[in-house]
Order: sequence, then C-alpha cells, then structure tokens
Amino acid sequence: MRNNYSKYKWVNSDTNSLFEAILTLESIEEARDFFRDLLTEQEITEFGQRWKVARLLAKDIPYTQIEKKTGMSSKTIARIQKWLKDGMGGYLTMIKKLGEKGGL
Repeated sequence: MRNNYSKYKWVNSDTNSLFEAILTLESIEEARDFFRDLLTEQEITEFGQRWKVARLLAKDIPYTQIEKKTGMSSKTIARIQKWLKDGMGGYLTMIKKLGEKGGL
C-alpha cells in the first residue's frame, strides 16, 4: 500500500531523517539504546502496549480480554482497531512481516 504522504504535516525532513535512522538499526540492542535516548521509559512502554494491542486485535481477541492482558482502556483499543483497519497499513504490514516472530 502506498500513501500520499505529501498531505501530512508530520511528514517533513526531520521525520524523514528519523525514519532513515531507524532503518539503519541492526540489532535489538541498538534499537533499545536509540529509542531509550529518544523517548521516555513511559513512551516506550506505551508504544509496546499499542503494538501488543494491534497484534491481539489482528488475532480477533475480544476487547475485554485485551483490556485484561494490557491494562489499556477500551477507548485506546478502539482507536488502535480503527488504525489497524483503516489506517495507513503499517500495523498489518509489520504483523505480516514478523509473522510468528511478532508473537505474543
């Protein structure tokens, strides 16, 4: 899926540079170090939880079970579901690429 990124304000030389830096990470250790310098511990944890929710939703796990497993609110789960179904395709692309490696 290709998106028309020119219409988004968040797409600019700074974010492109960030994404290019991410693409050069070669190990989980490099990723941990880079993201820990870039983000707070809470932000990293939040991103991890969102990723977990997306993978659970892709497996058709009910919201109530996802709430129990993650502690995320039903509102947040619904927002992730919206992006999973109608977003830019990023969640589904990564879920497919990782297959069982992205398991829970």
